[in-house]
Amino acid sequence: MTDSVIVGQYVETYSIFHRLDPRTKLVSIMILMLSFLMLGTGLSYAVATFFVIGILLLSKVPIQFFWRGLRPLLFILLFTFMYNAVFTKGTIILWSWSFIEVTEEGLRTGLRFVWRIVLLILLASVLTLTTKPLDLAYGLEKLLAPLSKMGVPVEQFSLMIVIAIRFIPTIKEELDRILLAQKARGYDLTALSLPKRIFAYVPIIIPLLFTTIQRAEQLSYAIDARAYGNGTGRTSYRVLQFQQMDYLAGGIALLFAVILLWLKIGKV
Repeated sequence: MTDSVIVGQYVETYSIFHRLDPRTKLVSIMILMLSFLMLGTGLSYAVATFFVIGILLLSKVPIQFFWRGLRPLLFILLFTFMYNAVFTKGTIILWSWSFIEVTEEGLRTGLRFVWRIVLLILLASVLTLTTKPLDLAYGLEKLLAPLSKMGVPVEQFSLMIVIAIRFIPTIKEELDRILLAQKARGYDLTALSLPKRIFAYVPIIIPLLFTTIQRAEQLSYAIDARAYGNGTGRTSYRVLQFQQMDYLAGGIALLFAVILLWLKIGKV
């Protein structure tokens, strides 16, 4: 079960993205995600897809790893597709029953929504898979540093975001452990029917919340023991510096956003 969680995990490979400054990756990924909002034509979707595939290959993270991460979201993606296919009004009706109508425009809208969500998930996964949590927190802290002059607790906010991301696979591990403990006692949830299985997960929430709060408390004690405080004035062994490769990566992301904007304006 934890193998299907890719958000919050780090995979050590010697790739270009692993060597990039975390600030470069954060800004570039943000630019790419915002540029995906301009996707409208089939050509723009094709260009974005090939670009994301190129990023996945350059990251040197196995493609099967990304597929395992998408599997838990298949139900949500299917629901999104069906919702748009049924409730999007159109002129070309492909199938109808009572008040339900499936139109060609609805199918296209649903496909585009699902396509865009998959691209966004893959981009976010590349960021977390190629960046260590501490580096990600440090990069986010440096990007938000100007806000500290306005009294914003940037250091605490950056650490909170990264810990929340890192806790996702940890919570899944705890869920697996609880399910294995119940299975060892002869209570196998997979043998139940779907309605009974949904209600059977309700008692699991209590021990899961208890262990999660316990881990969070232990983490807070560890942070206090290291005299982290509010994070203000904290130094770092590794000083972030932009390299030529960082400027090149940021320029490529900006150029890609301009290309998508041109495709949207030109309706190509």
